[in-house]
Amino acid sequence: MQNLSIVDKLNEWMFETIRPYTKGRTLEVGSGIGNISALFLRNRLPIFLTDLNPDYCKMLKRRFSGDPSLDGILPMDLADPHFEQDYPGIIGGFDTVFALNVVEHIADDHQALENCYKLLAPGGHVIILVPAYPSLYNVLDKELEHYRRYTRQSIEKLFSEHFQVLKSWYFNMAGILGWYLSGSILKRQTLPSGQLNLYNKLVPMFKMVDRLAFNQVGLSVVAVGRKVG
Repeated sequence: MQNLSIVDKLNEWMFETIRPYTKGRTLEVGSGIGNISALFLRNRLPIFLTDLNPDYCKMLKRRFSGDPSLDGILPMDLADPHFEQDYPGIIGGFDTVFALNVVEHIADDHQALENCYKLLAPGGHVIILVPAYPSLYNVLDKELEHYRRYTRQSIEKLFSEHFQVLKSWYFNMAGILGWYLSGSILKRQTLPSGQLNLYNKLVPMFKMVDRLAFNQVGLSVVAVGRKVG
């Protein structure tokens, strides 16, 4: 997996995008090395970190241990079919669960959303960011082990099985060109660091592009849902 810590402005943009929809006790699915986690902790927002990879969990403990806003760290498989039995201590314990660039890595995304439902207290929010447009699926997706890409319609349909859909929108319109050029035309297996660094510098302009386009097009799609009952 490509290290996206170098695109710190993109990480900040994602944080700013989901922040208005987070509330109360929050759990992050797929924390990785903590790119987004660090922004929550920097802003003194309590957060519980999880990742499928135990090595990442160890890294997160080394990086964030002692932070007063850290609510806990746990190895967790969001696709676990025996979720309630395997994670009894955290069932129904959160007001917000979010997963950024995670669900596309899970073969059974229906199970993943069902387990998000189990993690939430009644009225809790789930926030998912995933790659957009199946037509953009290319070598980069294969290398990153993505099972699929989504549209607003497909992510809303997935949400509707368990949640009331509050809002969905596209994110990062400007990223489409670089993704298509690198993965579909040039058949690169990773995004060049130079391209990522240039993109990172231009993030302020790309945020304006999204606003001008009213978030109607984007490399990713974001959805927010509420647990009813």
